Amino acid sequence: MHCIMNFPNFEIELNLLKQGHTLIAGIDEAGRGPWAGPIVASAVVFKGSDPLGSAPYLNSYLSLINDSKKLSPKKRAELDIIIKETALSVGIGVVKASIVDKIGIGKANKLAFLSAILNLNITPTFIITDYLKLSTSDLSLLKLINIPSKLNLFSLLKNQQNIVKGDCVSTSIAAASIIAKVYRDNIMDQLHLTYPQYGFNKHKGYGTKTHQNALKTHGPCAIHRQSFAPIRRLGIPVIARSLRRSNLIRVGDR
Repeated sequence: MHCIMNFPNFEIELNLLKQGHTLIAGIDEAGRGPWAGPIVASAVVFKGSDPLGSAPYLNSYLSLINDSKKLSPKKRAELDIIIKETALSVGIGVVKASIVDKIGIGKANKLAFLSAILNLNITPTFIITDYLKLSTSDLSLLKLINIPSKLNLFSLLKNQQNIVKGDCVSTSIAAASIIAKVYRDNIMDQLHLTYPQYGFNKHKGYGTKTHQNALKTHGPCAIHRQSFAPIRRLGIPVIARSLRRSNLIRVGDR
């Protein structure tokens, strides 16, 4: 969803702080729509009532945080660094295409959210998401990945707020959208080295004309989402093979 309002801010986070929630994680994802590659989520926790912490000089940069889709790749990369320098903790969750095919993109999105939370190095007291609501029944999805954690998600999921166009309203959610987007783009750049015939470094797995033409020529490969209608309609089994092994290690996909 694209923002049609002013830049996001910390108003929601500060209101929650007044209610006693000191560690608030903003969560968002990148990669719901692509025909190939993983879905990636990020959870970002800033420092309570003083989001800038000991680095007030970063204020001008944080004010530029917005829905990742509205930022150029160069600006996203710059803000990715600033967010990581400023936040108390950043967690990333990755759910590969084969799991998307197994459980569907909706559940895969929730699994990525849960994985991102579990990969934080602190325990949040409240979570705010871009629209998607997490329920305790979703915790069964965690059996599909292996992330050891002592975090009590049953208790945490009672403390959440789900915001329509959250990346347009909350700086924490917008920051998470940037982290997730940059991380996923880097994955697709690495996968391009393994499958250069598709041009993943350009379209990141989305259904562009270039991608469609490559599929007609080469057929789908192992990272295409076989359950997605455009791939399924091809009626072609996975025939394209990796040209070399990728050394990429994906968080939450170990």
